[in-house]
Amino acid sequence: MIMVTGATGQLASRTLQELAERHLPALGGSRSPAEGQRLLDFDDATSLDLTGVSTLVLVSAGYAEDDQVITRHRTALDAAVRDGVSHMVYTSLTGDGDHLGFALAHRATEQLIKASGLGWTVLRNGLYAELFGALLTWTDDGVESAFGDGALAAVARADLAAAAAVVASDPTAHVGRTYDLVGEPITAAGIAESLGVTHRTMGLGEYRSRLLADDTLLPFQPPMLASIATGVRHGFLSTTGPDLARLLGRPLTDPLTVATDAAAAMRPLSTR
Repeated sequence: MIMVTGATGQLASRTLQELAERHLPALGGSRSPAEGQRLLDFDDATSLDLTGVSTLVLVSAGYAEDDQVITRHRTALDAAVRDGVSHMVYTSLTGDGDHLGFALAHRATEQLIKASGLGWTVLRNGLYAELFGALLTWTDDGVESAFGDGALAAVARADLAAAAAVVASDPTAHVGRTYDLVGEPITAAGIAESLGVTHRTMGLGEYRSRLLADDTLLPFQPPMLASIATGVRHGFLSTTGPDLARLLGRPLTDPLTVATDAAAAMRPLSTR
């Protein structure tokens, strides 16, 4: 049986949907499980029951500081070894993202998985097109960002979910493989053009100041978001690659359309 962690999240829920469409037995696990799902709380090792699971799709529990994320992943990995899981599929971060503020936990987890003795596949996911669009800020006369003229090889979340399902459905075909799953380069200016508005570039200092002043963000989030902005702005996240299209066996979903739709959804009523 296949289990997908973080089942109430967007990537995991889409992966479960993809597996269901392939008529494969799959189970979701979550700290707040829906009906038919299994309780999995990585902060409580006693809650982890992976019996009967042959392939575990470990969707990164990355919404925390590095030490907490790595501890959560180690707890899941220990349970997988204990309960006889044979293969782990881990949703990591694109190789271009090594400099990002949240890369360390991903790379540490990859090392733990490779040393575990389990079969493994690492999916180094590119940044979501949905995220890129949502990070544009609306103003009275258009949008603004700290991305400058830089491009991001953005990828639709649905494509990454489909790739995870492809690998989980036949893990022996992907043992020991690391895939870099990125899309096609898009820019903030391109999104603005699709929206029919202008794009203003702000400095990184201005952007960081805004992030630090936002009391809805957790302490680790301002440096994380600032690292994405400078990475895009200075051309470190635009590399393309064939892995995702090869896994899917079809063209990729257009990331510009996805990012534009995400930005449009954030538009205040007063500017429409």
